[in-house]
Amino acid sequence: EVKVLDVQKRRIPNKHYVYIIKVSWSNGATEVIYRRYSKFFDLQMQMLDKFPMEGGQKDPKQRIIPFLPGKILFRRSHIRDVAVKRLIPIDEYCKALIQLPPYISQCEEVLQFFETRPDDLTPPKE
Repeated sequence: EVKVLDVQKRRIPNKHYVYIIKVSWSNGATEVIYRRYSKFFDLQMQMLDKFPMEGGQKDPKQRIIPFLPGKILFRRSHIRDVAVKRLIPIDEYCKALIQLPPYISQCEEVLQFFETRPDDLTPPKE
């Protein structure tokens, strides 16, 4: 199970926002991970490359890979608003992704994305 809990501002190495995601694994382990929007975008590109049929490249009606909320260009003062507006769509994207057939939902790229990384355990201090 995956639940996007909130968005958090980071200043290291530069100003950006991360999504706080609670990941519950089938073995009962629960972890909190932090991912930038750009990492979701990278995952989406990998998924569409790896599964062109499921990504709807030949026939859009056959697409089962969820759509990621698109990149948005914004003025500096609106960055938090955009991050907050994306919270629910990012949560829905994660939930849809892990509901896909196991050959997609449990592929290496998806599992690696949701795995805990060293900087998830010790987030940078402000």
